[in-house]
Amino acid sequence: MLDLLLTSGADVLLLDEPDNYLDIPTRAWLEEQIRSCRSTILMVSHDRTLLERVATKIVVIEGAGCWVHGGSYTTFPEARAKRQEQLGDELKRWNDEERRLFHHMKMMKQRAAQNFKNATKANAAETRWEKFVAAGPPPPPVADQQIHVRLRGADAARRVARLEGVAIGNLFRPFSDEIHHGERLGLIGPNGTGKSHLLRALAGTVPPDHGAISYGPRTSIGTFTQINDRPDFIGRTCLDIVGERSFDDEKSMKALARYGLRTNARQGFDTLSGGQKARLEILCLELEGHNVLLLDEPTDNLDIESSESLEQALDGFEGTVVAVSHDRTFLAKFDRYLMITDDGGVYELPDYDVAMQALAAPGAVDGLRLAKSLTSPSA
Repeated sequence: MLDLLLTSGADVLLLDEPDNYLDIPTRAWLEEQIRSCRSTILMVSHDRTLLERVATKIVVIEGAGCWVHGGSYTTFPEARAKRQEQLGDELKRWNDEERRLFHHMKMMKQRAAQNFKNATKANAAETRWEKFVAAGPPPPPVADQQIHVRLRGADAARRVARLEGVAIGNLFRPFSDEIHHGERLGLIGPNGTGKSHLLRALAGTVPPDHGAISYGPRTSIGTFTQINDRPDFIGRTCLDIVGERSFDDEKSMKALARYGLRTNARQGFDTLSGGQKARLEILCLELEGHNVLLLDEPTDNLDIESSESLEQALDGFEGTVVAVSHDRTFLAKFDRYLMITDDGGVYELPDYDVAMQALAAPGAVDGLRLAKSLTSPSA
């Protein structure tokens, strides 16, 4: 569908989250198609890498209106910060002028009470103040929409998990690896190669079809599911779910407020939007205090501000993070990567640049200097 749209020759194309459900190689293809497309494109997206590479103008809808940044997403954060500062300065000047006009009016009325000759001036001062107030203040700075995540991991053994000859169905061949405390491990590869299946096996929700996974002492695992699959949350309110973990309504409300969910406190989980469900799941992970987090597409339903807040929290998290993601900005901060290929191979990749090279040319991953196969050819 995207291919047909982008080559249709239409004057204007409207694309609503075109990157949704696309793996990283397909997102790279989408970027090339957009760059070479002659149509004017209006696109909604939360993919920061995509926006950085293809957007030439940013239309921002926030607060009670919208504004335009005439540049790329790379320069947008600085432009928004300057705009926020400018809005604050303009509002302060308006408030200062309103106070000055009001005090001048009060002074003139006091003089008019003493000498009726000042009545005309007093009326004029009152009219100026009333007109100024009636025109209204300039728009205020937009309220901070970020969520405030506080992830704290308990202590764990140096080796969190050992995978020995693990395979699942025909998705990937048996491979072995170790995950250590404090690691940031990204699971990458094309759609349908078994990344989410491997994450569920690590979580212990489904056993591997071959091999075994063992865990170090004091390992406590928390999971975030790609489709917010939480049957234990269905039919329950946000306050009930959070209260089960904080044991205090006041603390629960404060926690919900940090995640932008205060007004949804008495709303049922099944009626929340995808983004609200994602934020609630992350809040629960925070309150549960796990030292290993298994995250399946955690930024998929989050807006950009919420994704950045999650990343900042993970930066300060002392535990281990294993994540499946196609969000390149999110993945860029990880320590190493396991890539599952279409033919069932599993490779260890030591850094982000090598991982992106492997995804761009999966058929040549064996030839990458630092790529290491974790499966044997005969497996």
